[in-house]
Amino acid sequence: MIPGPYLLYLGHSDDEIGIKTSRGLAAFRRDDCVGEWRHDDCPLTLDLPRMDAAAGRAAGARTLVLGIANAGGTLGADLIADALTAIASGMNVASGLHQRLRDEPRLVAAAAQAGVSLFDVRDPPAHLPVGNGRARAGNRLLTVGTDCSVGKMYATLTLRDAFRARGLAADFRATGQTGILIAGDGVPLDAVVADFISGAIEVLTPARDDDGWDLIEGQGSLFHPSFAGVSTGLLHGAQPRAIVLCHDPSRGHMRGLPHYALPGLAECLAANLSVARLTSPDVQAVGVALNTVKLDEAAARRLCAETADALGLPCTDPYRFGADAIVDWTLTCCAPSPHPMTASR
Repeated sequence: MIPGPYLLYLGHSDDEIGIKTSRGLAAFRRDDCVGEWRHDDCPLTLDLPRMDAAAGRAAGARTLVLGIANAGGTLGADLIADALTAIASGMNVASGLHQRLRDEPRLVAAAAQAGVSLFDVRDPPAHLPVGNGRARAGNRLLTVGTDCSVGKMYATLTLRDAFRARGLAADFRATGQTGILIAGDGVPLDAVVADFISGAIEVLTPARDDDGWDLIEGQGSLFHPSFAGVSTGLLHGAQPRAIVLCHDPSRGHMRGLPHYALPGLAECLAANLSVARLTSPDVQAVGVALNTVKLDEAAARRLCAETADALGLPCTDPYRFGADAIVDWTLTCCAPSPHPMTASR
């Protein structure tokens, strides 16, 4: 576990989606966050107290979380300089970027001298198996998306909470750096060698016979040319009984690819069901989760109702309006999972 409390780093970022790791921690582990560190040119905020490294340490922060993302996931000069400042103040540093903290000699030397630790969240477990596709007992729900960064993690966490509110066993299974920081464990799928993606999810969600649910955080999109590979492996390894489609209606095109339009919701659902059926023939779509943060409440509720009518599925913004409608539908249309003794091929 990465020692808390945390100081959340925004740095010089001006990309709302690029600060999703810091934002996710502020949303789901707010009591563990003492403040946000942003420079004067950063127009974004998490509505936490603004403080630099020294003030954060004085407020009790034990770890600076570099909760930003950039193209390629690299450690820029400004970020390294701020991380060194945090280390000098006595804080650990955690990062979910592709470029590892441990591969930057200045950070390694400074951490050793200060007696603090570096945490690279995007490190997959060693010795992951190749997926085998064998049917396994248990109830698994996977969130999928029309695009990357549309709210799959938020939807999955709120669905977990809604299942638990019914008295059902439900566990969030993190597959990205933000989810791992929130949950304390998981597998960073985009750092797993392609051959082992489905096997990693089989390990993360083993068979269970308690009638509980594994709520699996989706990644990427089948329709995003850059990230469809991880989405495919996730669909196969998860063997979901249910999928929830996540969508940001404010998007004009695929993230980072203005020359690619977003797919239609019905088209996207059909494609995900088709791919999932290779290893889970009875998978069902059980709902649509919209990210309506840029809509006023009336417009958001109207769009949810229109989407539900168009697709014949419950539709909500689960973070804003709750996930009960999707949970109700899931429990109604998904029969009890097969007994482990019969879950084989």
